[in-house]
Amino acid sequence: MDTANTVVVMTFAATLFAAGSTAQVSYTPGPLTNQDKADIQRLWSDYQRTLFACNGEGYADLFATPGGYFASAPRGEIRERAALIEMVIGYDRCEPGAKSSSESEPRQAGDAAPRFPAPVIEAAPEGAKARIINSRGGGYYDDVYIKTPAGWKFKSRTVIADAELAAGLNTQDFIEIRFLAGDDHGHYDDVYGQPNGDIKPRALSKAGEPFRTSGLRLTLGKDGTVNGLAYLRNNGGHYEDIYIKTPQGWRIKERKYFKP
Repeated sequence: MDTANTVVVMTFAATLFAAGSTAQVSYTPGPLTNQDKADIQRLWSDYQRTLFACNGEGYADLFATPGGYFASAPRGEIRERAALIEMVIGYDRCEPGAKSSSESEPRQAGDAAPRFPAPVIEAAPEGAKARIINSRGGGYYDDVYIKTPAGWKFKSRTVIADAELAAGLNTQDFIEIRFLAGDDHGHYDDVYGQPNGDIKPRALSKAGEPFRTSGLRLTLGKDGTVNGLAYLRNNGGHYEDIYIKTPQGWRIKERKYFKP
C-alpha cells in the first residue's frame, strides 16, 4: 500500500454523519463558525475510524456526492463510490485473519501528544480547506470540505507524500498532469494488483487482486520528471508516459503505447 495510510488515533469523538450517497451538494461561502470547525474535525476522526475498521461503505460516505474524491499520485483520483470502497477493503490489514499491515497511510495531526503542527481550518470558495501535515518529512493531506444537507463532507482529500514535497510538487501539479494526460475523460481503466507488483485492469488481472489505482498512476521520475501509467478502458493496451515541467507548464516528454 502506498505511503498514504498510518493514521494516529485522534482525540476528537468519532461520529458518523447519516449521509445518503445521493446527497445534493450545496456551496456555503462565508465565515466558518466554531460548530463548522468542530464538525470538520469530526470528519477527520471518522476518516481514521472507518479506514482502520475496513468499513468501505462508511469511508465512502465521508465524501460529497456527486464530485467528492480521494487522490494520491500512486492511487489516482478516485471519484467513484465503488472504487473508494474497493480501496479501503483492499488493504492487506483487511484480509480475513490479518493481524498487521505492511501498508500504511500518513499520520494525521490531532493525537494526545501532537508531533506535527496543528491544522488550520480556513474558509474557501467551496466551503472550507485545511492542510494536515502527517509526516516528519512534511508530507500532508490537502483537504477541501463542502457542507451538504447531510453535514460536512470531503470535496477532496489529496495526499502529498514526503518525496513529492521534496521534489517541489503540490496538488495543482498533479491536477495539471492528469488534465494533460487526459485522465479526466474516462478513457483510462481502474487497475488491480499487489502493492509492489504488476498492476492491470480487472479483466487482465488475477481473480481477487486488490484495487490499486483509478485511472492514471503517477510516480516520481528522474531529474524532476513524473512517470505515468494508464491502461485504456475496454482496450487492454496501455500508455507509459514521462511528464516534464517547462516554463509554459507541464508537457508530455515521452508517450509510449503498448498493445494488449
